[in-house]
Amino acid sequence: MRLIQFETAEGLRQVGLIEGEQVQRVRNATSTRVLALDAIAAGRNLRDEVLARGTEPGPAYRELLETGRVLPPLDHPDPAHCLVSGTGLTHLGSASTRDRMHQQKAQDDATLTDTMRMFKWGVEGGKPGAGKVGAQPEWFYKGDGGIVVRPGADFPLPAFAEDAGEEPELVGLYVIGADGRPYRLGYALGNEFSDHVLERRSYLYLAHSKLRFCAYGPELRVGELPAHLAGKCRIRRAGEVIWEKEFLSGEDNMCHSLENLEYHHFKYAQFLRPGDVHVHYFGTATLSFADGIQARPGDRFEIEMPEFGAPLVNGIALDPEHLAPGAVRSL
Repeated sequence: MRLIQFETAEGLRQVGLIEGEQVQRVRNATSTRVLALDAIAAGRNLRDEVLARGTEPGPAYRELLETGRVLPPLDHPDPAHCLVSGTGLTHLGSASTRDRMHQQKAQDDATLTDTMRMFKWGVEGGKPGAGKVGAQPEWFYKGDGGIVVRPGADFPLPAFAEDAGEEPELVGLYVIGADGRPYRLGYALGNEFSDHVLERRSYLYLAHSKLRFCAYGPELRVGELPAHLAGKCRIRRAGEVIWEKEFLSGEDNMCHSLENLEYHHFKYAQFLRPGDVHVHYFGTATLSFADGIQARPGDRFEIEMPEFGAPLVNGIALDPEHLAPGAVRSL
């Protein structure tokens, strides 16, 4: 089952079920968050909640995408209650990509970079088995719901940014139930937009490099994931493809299990506030930056994978300066 959130021509929010070219509108549903919370309260899964409500014919899917009326597939009415985070060095090949980006080499345990050391921990202990605690992954904070742009929209590029790099990833989408437990609605395609030039200066700048806008969707895939997933990521400039590469995901291509990544995020009590939404990026091993590409304003990113329906497409646009040096005032 694949779901979207969209706006009607009058600006009203709706939840849609994707079946062919026409969206099926889910009855009495204006957000996937409320749909999920109602499902939790009723003791059933999200698929059964949708089927219980039923659907009716809605607008053409292509029209929604072309007019920019498709919303992120999960959000919160108060963006401060949507936490966007992620994990790195989770995919086979991700360490070599990161290490190549930092122009470092690892030879033996005594000379391992921090990148290679953490990746080694994941390879050795990232899949401990069901119900067991495995190696802790790299974790980072991206922001709250205010840094999410809808599918098709441009990423605002800060004036101080040194890079505008895509990261094609799978994203886990969650709500916290009234019982204080995390519930996964499903997964979406994501572009974890980052500043790789800044990160390359020093791994201590990783936290700064992640404080950028991002996108996920357009569709929420409900249910479990195949163990092997293969997608394509490309960059278009003036309509022409300047870079394209396959990216792999799913647990067969990862050194951590999804269960382990979820545990090491939600083990923190502050992430278990009832009603909150969590958007968690699971990492990638594929970056155009590692191949010497630097995206710029006007370029368009396209991320697609057959299991997730329509591709995730976003552009880049310059963002004006929001704060000048010395602008902080004393009270």
